[in-house]
Amino acid sequence: MRLHTRILAGLLAGAVAGVIVNFFAADDIWLLAFLTNVAEPFGRVWLNGLIMVVIPLIVSTVALGVAGLGSVAHIGRIGLVTLLTFLALTAGATALGLLAVNVVQPGAGLDPAVTARLMETYRSQAQGAMGLAQGALGINTFVNMVPRNPVSAAANGEMLAVIVFALLLGVGLTLVGRERADPLLRVLDSVAAVMVAIIGLVMKLAPYAVFALIFGVTARFGFDVLINLIMYVLTVILCLAVFLLVGYTLVLHFVAGRRPADFFRKARVVMLTAFSTSSSNATLPTTLRVTQDELNVPSRIAGFVVPLGATMNMNGTALFEGVTVLFLAQVFGVQLSLGQQIVVLLMSVVTAIGVAGVPGGSIPLLMMVLGMVQVPMEGIAIVLGTDRILDMCRTTVNVTGDMVTATVVDRFERREQQQTRTFEATRAVR
Repeated sequence: MRLHTRILAGLLAGAVAGVIVNFFAADDIWLLAFLTNVAEPFGRVWLNGLIMVVIPLIVSTVALGVAGLGSVAHIGRIGLVTLLTFLALTAGATALGLLAVNVVQPGAGLDPAVTARLMETYRSQAQGAMGLAQGALGINTFVNMVPRNPVSAAANGEMLAVIVFALLLGVGLTLVGRERADPLLRVLDSVAAVMVAIIGLVMKLAPYAVFALIFGVTARFGFDVLINLIMYVLTVILCLAVFLLVGYTLVLHFVAGRRPADFFRKARVVMLTAFSTSSSNATLPTTLRVTQDELNVPSRIAGFVVPLGATMNMNGTALFEGVTVLFLAQVFGVQLSLGQQIVVLLMSVVTAIGVAGVPGGSIPLLMMVLGMVQVPMEGIAIVLGTDRILDMCRTTVNVTGDMVTATVVDRFERREQQQTRTFEATRAVR
């Protein structure tokens, strides 16, 4: 049985067992003792294993992603258009997700007593989650983004500062020249690979940890939370579908100058591969071939945009993170201000750069964003069992976004070349 199937089985078994126990023995001392001393500690140990890799994963992958842009002078407008398109698509996807959650309210509707008990149970974890700062947006947030001591920032869980350091590290690697940068690039690449391997190792315990965590939630709070979970899954899938079919269609028609129907017909093999593998990296060879051969994007553009997109362009993942954070905030009764939701949007966009292009790679970074807005990270258990199907959907959006970006860059590059030729011809006539 595959891992994602076992995780789903663990979720279902833990949910059913928890609901049954809640019905027959909700207030029994033995149940509370079991939850407090066995089930929930085991789940938290597993969560700690994921949190453990967040700092080195962010530093290595974000720095490598920025360094992958290469020399600014060498890349010129292609790199600039690529990066701006990545950021615009990712921010647009996240904003769509946040808007949908605020309208649909999939995490709302719980009995106020249940919400109060949820927050009371997990308040200590929320307040101490990774030592992260409050999610308020203010001048101190801006000042503290640049750390005096990056090691201290990492130790204190100051994630914005860590991300800024990683971004600057990547920029520095592009400035010192390939020969000097290569040793550190190899180290960072090894660190990223090791962190992904550790995530894979920790995820082997996921079926049992998910059982323990969701059993703890449902044994304490009954069936009500599961109804909200169904609404959450439908909200994520609907948002991803709208962004895929409407958002990308608008970009293709108005920005890339392509026929959307023709694009999706040619890209369907890539979309199916991404859906089945849940991995941008595993889909990369197919994406590159289709972008060059079917979509007729020049190899110099496709060879730059597509591999970079497999690391940096995670539109679906950012949307998923934004929806999940707000959903769990609603479940736990945590009211997020507009400023905090802006922080969620920014962090979803930035952390999407650091997501490993493998199944489940977004989970550690999602937990980090939860901690930033004081939402208990234990709440991840509520959604983790559904992550496989959502991972398949968001990977499809991610990979399609890489191809869309390649067509946008191709359009701008052809327009720039045409303008250059026209200018030179005009000057020659004169």
